[in-house]
Amino acid sequence: MDAARSFAVGVRRVCDALPMTGTWRHLPATARAIAVTATAAVAAAQTRDGEVYDEAVDGLAADERSGLVLGAVVRLLLEATHPDGLDGDDVRQVLERCVRAAAPWRPDVDPHVVLVLLAGALGVYDPGEDDSPPDPAALARHAPLLVADLLAVTGRPLDGYLSAAFTEIERTERHD
Repeated sequence: MDAARSFAVGVRRVCDALPMTGTWRHLPATARAIAVTATAAVAAAQTRDGEVYDEAVDGLAADERSGLVLGAVVRLLLEATHPDGLDGDDVRQVLERCVRAAAPWRPDVDPHVVLVLLAGALGVYDPGEDDSPPDPAALARHAPLLVADLLAVTGRPLDGYLSAAFTEIERTERHD
């Protein structure tokens, strides 16, 4: 089975398994696909299902806009978990907790990539100043790990954060 067909079958399986929330129905097809794929990746990270995780992150890596969406979700989660703001110690704790939680089932987890995701979500990452900036596929492989870790702290589901991220992105695009 070719990669595109395999991915489509995987997304269909995820769509059948996960109900689409009403708040995503108004989104364009590509945004809905990102929402479904991100949901699958985060759910797989939460349950430590490597096979589903790999399929989902391949889908995320295939659409560069998924990074924008997941970056917004990470920022919203950081704001929710640190309402008074983050300092260096907070960032270090989030980084360590995420990497330690992922390492037993994702031995390829890279702390540098998680740090780049955190810095990017906070708006302080400049890829031009990074000697080894991660590629989009590496970011896609690590973002759901960070989202799952932050969701565990909030105790809330992903849907609300995804909806808020899409709303924020839409608002920003309308004003640009």
